[in-house]
Amino acid sequence: MLKRVLLILLLLAISKFSHTPHLLVTDPSTWTNSSVWDYNATLWSILHPGSEFYTSYTYGFDLEFILRKIAHLSFFGILGLLFYWNLKEQRYRYLKAWLCLAAFAFLDEVHQAFIIGRDGRIVDVMIDSCGAALMLFILYKVRKSSTR
Repeated sequence: MLKRVLLILLLLAISKFSHTPHLLVTDPSTWTNSSVWDYNATLWSILHPGSEFYTSYTYGFDLEFILRKIAHLSFFGILGLLFYWNLKEQRYRYLKAWLCLAAFAFLDEVHQAFIIGRDGRIVDVMIDSCGAALMLFILYKVRKSSTR
């Protein structure tokens, strides 16, 4: 039961931060900014070929950027573990956990693209997925070495 509650809480926390415009990791006062939807955005305007969703970042490589990417790797890595622990013992459990995480990461980035002051990027989906893959790989190695 605790594993399910932690999974839901982390999903909600990530969604809350994704819904927060002009969020700065280095400025906690921005963590509670009121959300503003971009009512002109459509799913097609976000996901059409050549849209900003598929481009690289346009802002600089500074402390804020580095901390954001560390947050992506760590929070989504933990989320990948929580997905794993909430799945039944079955074949391809690691892969299923990673696919659940990747699907959520994609939906989360699309959601961010609808918020003024935020942007969604496929690069962040890849970073999130790598964080989960790394954590799931570490879990696999730890479990494998403990059974010997």
